[in-house]
Amino acid sequence: MVRIGHSPDLPVGSDTQGIPKLPALPTQALRLLKSTHRVTKVTALGGGHGLYGSLSALRHVTTDLTAIVTVADDGGSSGRLRKEMGVLPPGDLRMALSALCDDTDWGRTWRDVMQHRFSAPEGYNDEFPLEYHALGNLLITTLWQLLEDPVAGLDWAGALLNARGRVLPMALDPMVIYGTVLREHAGGGIERVRISGQVNLSKEKQVHDIGLTPKDARPCPEALTAIEESDWVILGPGSWRTSVLPHLLLEAQRDAICRTEAMRCVVMNLSDDEETAGFTPAAHLALLKRYAPSLRLDAVIADDETPKSVRSELERESESMGARVMWAPVRASAENNVHNPLKLAAAYHELFSFKF
Repeated sequence: MVRIGHSPDLPVGSDTQGIPKLPALPTQALRLLKSTHRVTKVTALGGGHGLYGSLSALRHVTTDLTAIVTVADDGGSSGRLRKEMGVLPPGDLRMALSALCDDTDWGRTWRDVMQHRFSAPEGYNDEFPLEYHALGNLLITTLWQLLEDPVAGLDWAGALLNARGRVLPMALDPMVIYGTVLREHAGGGIERVRISGQVNLSKEKQVHDIGLTPKDARPCPEALTAIEESDWVILGPGSWRTSVLPHLLLEAQRDAICRTEAMRCVVMNLSDDEETAGFTPAAHLALLKRYAPSLRLDAVIADDETPKSVRSELERESESMGARVMWAPVRASAENNVHNPLKLAAAYHELFSFKF
């Protein structure tokens, strides 16, 4: 089922500034797709390009799909809007919506509109305020201001795209990710330095004591419900420290992931990223276990071209968390460290059909 609408009773009228609020979503945008068989309910967690790839695959195998997206980005267009407007960083949310656009001229056109980035006109020598802003980020921010509700704003953006699923923020407040690194100071000794911000943290190799602030950030209730009601919860692929791990750093969401009766799957990256340089696949899993010791998994999807030298280690680490490894051909090409959506979709289809 595609759950597009947030509420059939969205407020109508004007806010205190006289800006008219949008009416409730039209009935056709709230309809549930009918099926002659039970649809697998899937919730995918992540952010950025990794989640985009996962959603691009999942849309082929289920019509009841929810994406939960990190809200700690502080770079680029998202960082500027977050700082200047006080909103959630919209970029990763926009990416998730674009991945779920309807496979029609309408959906694809609006996807391209959402992804369009402004650049200064040729010959323009002054500072260009819209430089590098994605139009979708501005549209989502506008909906948030009109509706005063981040979930409702994303539902409206999804309705515009005829999205094949729902996109939700991990939290209702912008968050900051931080960690501790070791630095050699001028005297030759080693000191612990706290690094804050996703952009800064993503440049570091060895980071310890990773966390999120503010500690009292409000979790998204709809996201917690989606996790609770899912058949499958998918974590990864993506930047491990800044897109995957944050879902286990927000206490309410970590507890929901660990408590849910849903099956849980982790999709491994195809190569190290800058954040986890030198990590083996097993070390990636161990990092999740470190921050969520009670996390149990049912499956781990890894590319079947993973070097044999690290396979047994990954299988042992997976088994320690209750999971079996599915080795599947999911790489786009030998030269490309990205997942092929159709190959990953085939792996998901096989996984969801497997009798555990």
